Order: sequence, then C-alpha cells, then structure tokens
Amino acid sequence: MAIQSPNSEAVESLAAEIGEAAYLDVAKWHLYLANAHLHLPLAEKLYPSLLDRSFSRPKLLHLLADLSVPVGGGKRSIPLVELLPDRQIDRLYQAIEDYRDAKGL
Repeated sequence: MAIQSPNSEAVESLAAEIGEAAYLDVAKWHLYLANAHLHLPLAEKLYPSLLDRSFSRPKLLHLLADLSVPVGGGKRSIPLVELLPDRQIDRLYQAIEDYRDAKGL
C-alpha cells in the first residue's frame, strides 16, 4: 500500500470534483472528463495554480490547450480545449472555483 502525500490526496479530491463537472463533445457524444480519464491529469496541472493563488480563467484555458487528448488510437492528438464546448469550460471553471472556495485555497 503506497503512502500518499497530502498533495496527492488533494489532487485526487480536485479530480473527483471536476470529473463530472464538464464533458467533451465529439460528434454530439458527451464524454465526461472522468470517463475519458482526463480528470486526474488535469487536476495535477491545475492544483499548483490553486496553491499559489494564480488560478484564473486564462490560466484554465492555457492548461486546457496544453493537455493533449490522443484520438484514433494515438494517430493524432487534439488539445482538450478544442473538445470542450464553451458552456462546459464555464461549468469546469465554476467547479474549480467552488472547490477552491470550499477548501479555502
């Protein structure tokens, strides 16, 4: 059994919060971040900006643009920001803000 640091538990907690907050839209199919296994990698990238209080909407958009999603068996990668409808980005941003406020970060 691996011992987890407080940060890894916090990252997993953030991942759980955002996993069902927003979905990818591919050909009108909705795939939530958790189902796409993207919630944990995104939380790992987001959490430091919550700790240092630099989290903002532009920061979120930058992180979403930097996170590549492999498609077609890895033949191509698409930035996550391009797979999330604007409304889902809004929902994701709000979920992160709510998490930050609830945790006092």
